[in-house]
Amino acid sequence: MMRVVPAARGARWLIEGWRLFRVAPLMWLALVLAYWMLMTAVSLVPYAGLAAATVLVPGISVGFMAASRGCARGRAPEIAQLFEGFRAGAARQLVLGGIYLGLLAAMLGASALADDGELARWMLTGRRPADDVLQSDAFLAALVFAAGLYAPVMMLYWFAPVLAAWHAMNPGKALFYSFFATLLNWRAFLAYGAVAAAVMLAIPFALLSALIVLSGGALKLGVMALVFPLLVALLPTLFASFYASYRDVFGGED
Repeated sequence: MMRVVPAARGARWLIEGWRLFRVAPLMWLALVLAYWMLMTAVSLVPYAGLAAATVLVPGISVGFMAASRGCARGRAPEIAQLFEGFRAGAARQLVLGGIYLGLLAAMLGASALADDGELARWMLTGRRPADDVLQSDAFLAALVFAAGLYAPVMMLYWFAPVLAAWHAMNPGKALFYSFFATLLNWRAFLAYGAVAAAVMLAIPFALLSALIVLSGGALKLGVMALVFPLLVALLPTLFASFYASYRDVFGGED
């Protein structure tokens, strides 16, 4: 079922994601907007909202895989596809979501050892720390520590939701296969990460720098006002590239 692909394949996943996005760009943007609105609405529920939204993430991710699969077959995405993961095996997705919530809580708790919980409070409450905190060595250490801890979590969940949904794997087996699929394909994922970083970070930065130079330094718009529209267009491409990686490594859902 699982296979190891060359690094060159990983470098092409984002390109394949772009091709899938081009099948129906407006519907992809509508799908991403619907996802943001859903997650925001759930997160605003008092007390349990943020936890509930986190639990839903694995199941919702299957929706983007379903949309990508449809585009690969020439069909435009549909908003209803966001809930694809819960139509069959909803219990498996909720178990994966619960484990995901527990892992993120443990990760934030561990990062609090480095910065007295400043990063965790920011993530949980949305309140930005003071500038002196953001520039402190302790906060930087917490960021690096949290990123390091999140890497294996990302490996566990890269394929797990879709394996649970389309291959009827139980949560433990899905997490196992996902982790070792990404580990054994580390070269492809390294190439993919390099390309994704170049596209998602370097291109917006280069565009912003060029606009500043062309305006003679007189550009007054905020950074996000310039970069955000580009990121909105790139996000569906990123989501679709996840399907490209799944199709290469696991060969599809049949």
